[in-house]
Amino acid sequence: MNEFENREYNYSELLGKMKAKKITQEELAKRIRLNPSTLNQKLNNKSEFSQSEIKSILNVLELPICDVAAYFFST
Repeated sequence: MNEFENREYNYSELLGKMKAKKITQEELAKRIRLNPSTLNQKLNNKSEFSQSEIKSILNVLELPICDVAAYFFST
C-alpha cells in the first residue's frame, strides 16, 4: 500500500460553498450528470472524484481552478 491509498479528504469547504450558493447535493449531482448517491459516496470518501467531475463542480460553483486544492484535496 502506498501513502496515497485510503487517504480521506475533507470536503467541508466544498460543502460550505454549496450551502452559500444554495445548491443541494441533489442539484449539484443533476448539474454534473452524476447519480446523487454517487456524489454522496464521493463526498463521504467512499470513492474518488474524477478530474472531469472536479472541473464540472468548479464550473457549477463558479470557482477558479487555482482553488481546486482547497475544495478537493484538503486532508
